[in-house]
Amino acid sequence: MTNIALIVAAGKGTRTGLDIPKQYIEIAGKTILRWTIEAFLQHPDIDAVQVVIAEDGRAQYAAATEGLSLLAPVIGGAERQESVWRGLEALLAHVPQYVVIHDAARPFVSGDLISRTLQALEAGAEAALPALSIADSLKSLEDGRIAGSLDRNRIVAAQTPQGFAFAPILAAHRAFAGEGLGDDTAVAERAGIEIVRIEGETGNIKITTPDDIATARQRIAGALTDVRTGFGFDVHAFTAGDGVWLGGIHIPHNAALKGHSDADVALHALTDALLGAIGAGDIGTYFPPSDTRWKGAPSDQFLTHAAGLIASRGGVIAHVDLTLICEAPRIGPHRAAMRERIAGLLGLPEDRVSIKGTTTEKLGFTGRQEGIAAQAVATVRLPE
Repeated sequence: MTNIALIVAAGKGTRTGLDIPKQYIEIAGKTILRWTIEAFLQHPDIDAVQVVIAEDGRAQYAAATEGLSLLAPVIGGAERQESVWRGLEALLAHVPQYVVIHDAARPFVSGDLISRTLQALEAGAEAALPALSIADSLKSLEDGRIAGSLDRNRIVAAQTPQGFAFAPILAAHRAFAGEGLGDDTAVAERAGIEIVRIEGETGNIKITTPDDIATARQRIAGALTDVRTGFGFDVHAFTAGDGVWLGGIHIPHNAALKGHSDADVALHALTDALLGAIGAGDIGTYFPPSDTRWKGAPSDQFLTHAAGLIASRGGVIAHVDLTLICEAPRIGPHRAAMRERIAGLLGLPEDRVSIKGTTTEKLGFTGRQEGIAAQAVATVRLPE
């Protein structure tokens, strides 16, 4: 192997305000880490990708990288410098010529930036750093007060991937282990390795704060221009019982709904709408009533499976609209609870879930209170 990408994902990244490391936050159905990894896997000049992870992040990593062809992950250290060193030592067996070291929280790295980093190394540089010029005026502080101005022409903002000839950067990490140096070019500087600056990219942002997450979601959603709509319809008859499952919640009633699973007519219709939006068959394709595994099963399994299929295609659910048709039970008193439950199952804000109740003015089987019908429409955004 000649060129290997080493992705550093061992940090905790708590400044997002969430209770999970930022690299495992999902954006448009994929974790930030997976978006980052795929950028390197798709590059024709990257021969392999290895990820450095936290000791307690094994399960999250396995879930985030399911189905990807990667080198075995490496457990990182207490600080970034140690994590990279451990990753480099693990790569030694693969005899790379060049290594590009990248932050897991920079999912928008472009193929062009990866190429230019490698090209600098192939042209003879031992280290290459993508960096941006500073447009703003820079000031120094002392005790909270402005103490002076800095020459912005002598300062750049460093990014990753940082590229290195493998042997020199490994030797540098071995020589200066434990010194608490910042990024890998700081280790290279300490070793006297000459670093070539290449032009960075303004879009190559590092996700750190809640605002960064919002920006990333908007940016990815802007690329999902294949907008599709799916329609679902389902009917279940009443049978003896003391309540119905509807919209993922249990509602007391003088009857139950008859069906192989929990007979949640609302979630069944919604599942078919999601499957229809991506042309993926219907609920019976995945959960046939002839299979005893689904006898009495909660229908939220069906809905989350359909949502997972959309996510696996790089898509997002934009909106769902559900209409329940029955004389009883009344939908209004339970609308908020159903909306909250469905939004939670689909990972949507509640304002992207609509639930309506109506009757057929006592006409037909619903008018005779023989059962409940449900119609659902789902809007899905996919990459072209």
